[in-house]
Amino acid sequence: MKEDATDALIETALKEDMPQGDITSENIIPADSESEAIILAKEEGVLAGIDVARRVFSKIDPSVIFKKNLNDGQKFREGLTLATIQGRSVSILKGERIALNFLQRMSGIATTTQKFVRVLQGTKTKILDTRKTTPGLRSLEKYAVRMGGGVNHRFNLSEMVLIKDNHLRIVGSISQAVKSAKESIKPGVRVEVEATSIEEVQEAVQSGADMIMLDNMPKEAMKEVVKRVKGKVPLEVSGKVSLRRVKEIASLGVDFISVGSLTHSYKSVDISIEFLR
Repeated sequence: MKEDATDALIETALKEDMPQGDITSENIIPADSESEAIILAKEEGVLAGIDVARRVFSKIDPSVIFKKNLNDGQKFREGLTLATIQGRSVSILKGERIALNFLQRMSGIATTTQKFVRVLQGTKTKILDTRKTTPGLRSLEKYAVRMGGGVNHRFNLSEMVLIKDNHLRIVGSISQAVKSAKESIKPGVRVEVEATSIEEVQEAVQSGADMIMLDNMPKEAMKEVVKRVKGKVPLEVSGKVSLRRVKEIASLGVDFISVGSLTHSYKSVDISIEFLR
């Protein structure tokens, strides 16, 4: 994660939550009150966002002492203290919800990702994320995917060419689309083609695509594609991939499986901030 970009997101969140301060804490808690609190895991998971949480408190009050007990990417169990926080009571109270919002959601993504990754242990297949992210939070959410053991697909529309069905409806053919892209893009930029049939896969290979996405393709068709392509072009599977069927897809011999639910249907991990004094 880029610190400047993360700080900008934190500042936006703080402005949203405290446009005119915290009128509860500031008016009932003495300004010189000091507290110690812990970040407590209420269920097991994979950690992501602990340094984002630290930055939240640092932005509010640089004097707050934040000590993490785990690093991002590490597993934790229910009841584990993830970090301790010491400092002005008002400062900790101001940062509590924003820090948890980042931490719970990012850890939820990392935890969900690792479930998919764990199922595929022993295969060559990697789990990819998608651009189905919360607007403005893509950098944090894709970071969380990495912490769960997943691999980031393209970060944005400027990073690589991905020719999909709507592009083809306008352009007319895979061959023409790939040709136009390769004539215009910078050297080294990959061109991926979405295919829904064996015929489209063959056309994509012949056109010089660098990667092929098998979109919502039946199992038998995917099996035939793997047989025909024979490793010449990396193959990605996409479309309604569930935890239940991901191992079956990987067993076909594909290189990547993209899972949109990593960032759009994850469950936040239950984490709380508890004041000790």
